Amino acid sequence: MTTAQAPRSSHRTDARRERDALCDSASRVGPDAPTLCAGWDVRDLLVHLAVRDNRPDVVLGEAVGPLRPRRERVLAELGAQPFEELVERVRNGPHGPLKLQALDSLANTSEFFVHHEDILRAQDDWAPRELPRGQTATLWRTVRVMGRVAYRRAGVGVVLVTPGGPRAVVRSGDEAVSLTGEPAELVLHAFGRRSRAKVEVDGTPAAVQRFRKAFPG
Repeated sequence: MTTAQAPRSSHRTDARRERDALCDSASRVGPDAPTLCAGWDVRDLLVHLAVRDNRPDVVLGEAVGPLRPRRERVLAELGAQPFEELVERVRNGPHGPLKLQALDSLANTSEFFVHHEDILRAQDDWAPRELPRGQTATLWRTVRVMGRVAYRRAGVGVVLVTPGGPRAVVRSGDEAVSLTGEPAELVLHAFGRRSRAKVEVDGTPAAVQRFRKAFPG
C-alpha cells in the first residue's frame, strides 16, 4: 500500500521543489546508494527526513537518554518500510505547523537542497545542476547569514565571494581568506560538504593554512 503523492503546484517554493527532486533522485538511485552523510545510505537519509518532518519526540531521543529506546524502535520501523512508501512519506512532508508554506520555506529550503546534493554528489554520474535564479539568490542570502556561525572558529577572517557577483564578510580578522564559488557551492562548503563543494580558498599561505587546519577537506 502506498501513500498518495503530494500535489505538484506550478507555484512551488524552493523547499517544495527540492523535496520533490530529492525524492525523485532517491527513487532513481535506490535505497542502498551512498550519500555524503557518513555512514548513511539513501534509505537512512530518508528515515532522517521522515523523522525530522513529523517526529520531534524521536529527534529529542538523540539527546534525552530515556527516549533513546523509543527512538531506535521508530527508526527501525521506518527503515523497514517498503522503500517507495518511505519515499512518498518524505514527499508528502510534514503534517504539523511546518506544513505552512512560510515555515516550510524557513526550515527546509537549505535542508532539502543540501540533502538532495548529498544524494547526487555521492553518485559516480554526478554533475553540477543549473539552479533557478531565484533559488540561487535565496542560497546566497542563506550562506551570508549562516556563514557567520559556520566559520566562527576559522581563526582568520572569511570573505565569501561569488564569481563576478557580490561579496560578504562573514568573519572579521587581521588576516583573511576568500572562499570563491557559486552560492550553491558556498552553502555546501558551509554545511561541511567541503570535499564535494567547488570552492576556491585563497589568501596568504599562513591564512590558508590556519583556515584549512580548522576546516580540513
